[in-house]
Amino acid sequence: MTGTATVVGAGIGGLATAIGLRRAGWRVTVLERRAELERYGAAFGIHPTAQSALDRLGVGDALRAHAVPYRDAHIRTPDGARLARLPLERVERAAGRPELLISRPYLLDALLAGLDAFGDVPVKLGERVTDPDALARGADLVIGADGIRSAVRTARFGARSGPREVGTVAWIGIAGIESPVHGETWGSGRFFGLTPVEPGRTNWYAAVPGATTAEELRGLFAAWHDPIPRILDATDPATWIRYEMRHLYPALPSFVSAGADARTDADAGAGTDAGAGLAAASGARSVPVALVGDAAHAMTPNLGQGACTAILDADALARAVAAAPPGRTGLTAALRAYDRERRRSAQRTAFGSRTLHRFMSTDRTRLRDAALRLLPG
Repeated sequence: MTGTATVVGAGIGGLATAIGLRRAGWRVTVLERRAELERYGAAFGIHPTAQSALDRLGVGDALRAHAVPYRDAHIRTPDGARLARLPLERVERAAGRPELLISRPYLLDALLAGLDAFGDVPVKLGERVTDPDALARGADLVIGADGIRSAVRTARFGARSGPREVGTVAWIGIAGIESPVHGETWGSGRFFGLTPVEPGRTNWYAAVPGATTAEELRGLFAAWHDPIPRILDATDPATWIRYEMRHLYPALPSFVSAGADARTDADAGAGTDAGAGLAAASGARSVPVALVGDAAHAMTPNLGQGACTAILDADALARAVAAAPPGRTGLTAALRAYDRERRRSAQRTAFGSRTLHRFMSTDRTRLRDAALRLLPG
């Protein structure tokens, strides 16, 4: 089927969804609350499954033009001893291609170029949306791609699920030198990661409990193995990004709301009590809503799958609506199909990432490190 969609949020998930829907023949508008797109230089790991999704969206070649393969990485102790090899070789052997790393600006540009190729998908900046039903007059479907603090999610599904801090501060940056080693170093209650991002540069990230300044962060890792202190010294603190690690909790019972009256939503199981309640209170049919990316399943960054899951959401949603028969019933069925394909998978990934965070951040390092040494490879 085809129709008119409004995508709320112009991050990775929102832009990928807009491309997928437009390729399926939909008329699409993207609304972004910020005055400019976020172009900070964090690196994304793109798993082969997400690469395949980007190929279906027509931007795979643009991804590969600026990405670098991630092939050899280890988990180490603070003194540099190897504990385990990251399973990158197994991923490549199973998929026939390696995981790729790309900086956020390059991926953003690839997606924007994919939209620009259509010539008729406006990306409107400075547009704040708080009520998805206010868009009903001009849209058959609203996509909530507006992040962990999603206004679309809150308006349709209520405030029960929301951002929850995990007690860890994350720092990220890109150093102007190449690291001779890649992977992660796990200490007591904190860890540090190094990945390639492009020739001559290294992406790094660190996580520590509580709040710290840039100088305190350097002090916490000053005695750790080379090149960690050098990497921090080679990065201007003014370019470092600091944020409190959060995840979405509790997990949503659905990523979609069919947007019909309260009885239809409840009987179909496509919405939530909050969504049905809004429809009943208004006495009118509300616009169907689907959530993608962090709006649906924001997770800690430990598995490095945030961008991948958003891309997979976008691809799955576009395929579902493209295959649906015309009409409201067809769209409702498509949204249920999207929810079936993506919700449990994405929520398992989010749970796995949160569990890994606890494992990585423990103070019981002797037991943890002994378990790591038992891993293959």
